[in-house]
Amino acid sequence: MAEKEIRQIAIYGKGGIGKSTTTQNLTAGLAQLGRQIMVVGCDPKADSTRLLLGGLAQKTVLDTLREHGEDVPLDALVRTGFGGVRCVESGGPEPGVGCAGRGIITAIGMLENLGAYTEDLDYVFYDVLGDVVCGGFAMPIRESKAKEIYIVASGEMMALYAANNISRGIQRFASNGAVRLGGIICNSRNVDREIELLKAFAEELGTQLVYFIPRDNVVQRAEINRKTVIEYDPNAAQAEEYRQLAKNIEENKMFTIPKPMTQERLEEILMQYGLMDNIKNDYRI
Repeated sequence: MAEKEIRQIAIYGKGGIGKSTTTQNLTAGLAQLGRQIMVVGCDPKADSTRLLLGGLAQKTVLDTLREHGEDVPLDALVRTGFGGVRCVESGGPEPGVGCAGRGIITAIGMLENLGAYTEDLDYVFYDVLGDVVCGGFAMPIRESKAKEIYIVASGEMMALYAANNISRGIQRFASNGAVRLGGIICNSRNVDREIELLKAFAEELGTQLVYFIPRDNVVQRAEINRKTVIEYDPNAAQAEEYRQLAKNIEENKMFTIPKPMTQERLEEILMQYGLMDNIKNDYRI
């Protein structure tokens, strides 16, 4: 009988686009489907799991190693959150010292050595800081730890620039490994013609718009209460949006090597949907 393969997924996107919020609500939805999940926060801010843990400031892998050395048990690095989701924060170096991306490499290595990737896991999610410009932050895809990549974006210009740049990194690593782009997740900012723009953007990249998450203030209320929307208000319409996102990820079969655009082509698409005109008006260019 063939061993079950853990679906290892990395979530990328522009800083501030809502990667961590999206990942935590998505994994809460998958947990409600009965899936066993581990979330590895790959951001020195260590905020990738706080909604799953009820706001608990989880001690990071690097902080634990600095305090206790490498002889630590697995339960010193992993905490259990909402729906049984296993939560890890890689952490980073002391401010002004070293490379934050090294924390990801160290954390994943420790988790592997301590047997965190157990056979019962269905998913491992890596919530990765910002853009794929640093080797450390690219580690989940460079070494094929994560074979599925999803990019969180919106209809804002800089979010799409970042998504296109991330696609370049995926294309580079896909040529030597199994990593593939699973699609774009739109975390809506209520930009004019946003869903049409994101569909056109995804099609140009050779991928799909996996899901369009509408903007809803219940997300902020849930965050203030240190919970995912699904835990805070399970009957809210937004909770159902995240459940549907979870189902779309679960059922996704479309994995491609992206075809990143030139900056000129990206700006053509932005102009086609009126975004460049809006920017010019906003800044009186």
